Amino acid sequence: MPSVEEVPLSAQSAQSAQSTQVEVPDAAAGARPRGKSASSAPLVVVVVAGTRVRATQLERLLAGPDLVVAGGARTADEAEDLVADHKPGAVLVDLDLHAGGLEVVERIMASRATPIVVCGAAADRPEVALAAGAVDVVGALDAPPGSAEYAAGLARHLHIASRVKVITHPRARLRHRAPSNGDDTPRRMSIIGIGASTGGPPALATILSEIPADLKAAVVVVQHMADGFVEGLGRWLDEACALPVVVACDGERLRSGVVHLAPADKNLVVQPGLRVSLEPPYPGQFHLPGVDVTFRSIASVAGPRAIGVLLTGMGRDGAEGLLAMRRAGAFTIGQDESTSVVWGMPAAAQQLDAVDVELPLPEIAASIVQAAHRVQNAASEVR
Repeated sequence: MPSVEEVPLSAQSAQSAQSTQVEVPDAAAGARPRGKSASSAPLVVVVVAGTRVRATQLERLLAGPDLVVAGGARTADEAEDLVADHKPGAVLVDLDLHAGGLEVVERIMASRATPIVVCGAAADRPEVALAAGAVDVVGALDAPPGSAEYAAGLARHLHIASRVKVITHPRARLRHRAPSNGDDTPRRMSIIGIGASTGGPPALATILSEIPADLKAAVVVVQHMADGFVEGLGRWLDEACALPVVVACDGERLRSGVVHLAPADKNLVVQPGLRVSLEPPYPGQFHLPGVDVTFRSIASVAGPRAIGVLLTGMGRDGAEGLLAMRRAGAFTIGQDESTSVVWGMPAAAQQLDAVDVELPLPEIAASIVQAAHRVQNAASEVR
C-alpha cells in the first residue's frame, strides 16, 4: 500500500476539498454558530438516543446556562422533526449505528444539514459515522459517565461542532432519487467495477464526469490510497460528476446509478444480493484496498451483467480479477499506455488476455455507457 507521500498530488488536492464539506468559520469575520443569536444565547441541541431513559439522562446532564436541549428523539423520524422544528446548533447522537444511528445521521444531513456529534455506542464505528456526515465522534472521555466532568466534555464537543459550517452530505442524494423502475433488483442490476492506482484520481474524474445521471448500473471504484484520503476523494469526485459518490459501508446494498468507493483500510467484497462486505487485508497483501478481491467478487455475483475497467497504476493488482470477470462473461476495458501515468496494471491484464478492448482515457466513459446499455437490453430480453 502506498505511503501518504506516494499518493498522487490530485488525491492530496482531493483531501483539501473537504473544506467544501466542513469548514470552521473565522470568528473574527463575525461568523457565529447555528442555533445562537448575536448575544451570548445558549447553544440549542437536539439529542438522539436509543431509549427515552437515555435521552432524558443526556438532557439533564447537558442542561446548563450555555446549552439548552430542545428535545430528545429515539428514531430518525423523530430526530428529523425536532431538527426541523428547533433548528438546533448541533445534534448529539447516542444510538448504535446498527440500530438506526446511521440512518439518523444520513437523514439529518439530507434534509436539515446540521453539525452532528456521535457518542456512546455509535462511537464504536467512527469511520462509518464520519462517512455518513457526522463532524465529530466522541469516544471515551477522561471522566466517569454521568459526572459533571463528563457533561462538560460533551458540551465542549457540541460547542465546537456548532461552529462547523456543513452542507448537504453527498450520501444524502440517495434519499432523493427517483423511484426505482425495477432495474436495480439484485438479479438484474449490472455492476461496473473500476480499479486504479498511481494517476487514478484524475483518470477517475475524467471518466465519471462523462457518465450520465441516468446510468442503469451500480459503480464500484477501488483506488489504491493511503488512509485518510478516500473521503476527500469522494467529495471531490462527487462535485465533478452527475452520479452521487459515496464511501461504501459494510452491509449496505449496491444502488443503481451510484458510485461506491472502497474505503482505504478494507477490501470491498460484493456478496450475493449485491451486499457490500468490508473485509480486512489478507496476509501479505501489499495494495489496499485490493482491486483483485473486488473484481473476483463482482465476477462471481454478476458474471455477464458486469463491466470491468482497469486504469493506470503500478504493479499487477486487478489483472487476475479482470481475467476472472472476462471469463465470467463480463465486458472488460484496459487503459492504453499512451494515456496512463504508469502502464503497469493494464499491461499486466493485457498479458493475461483479460482485456476485451484497450482504449485511451478520453474514450473509456463512452465505452462504459454503451456496454451498460447492451447489458440492460440483454436483461430486458431475458425478462
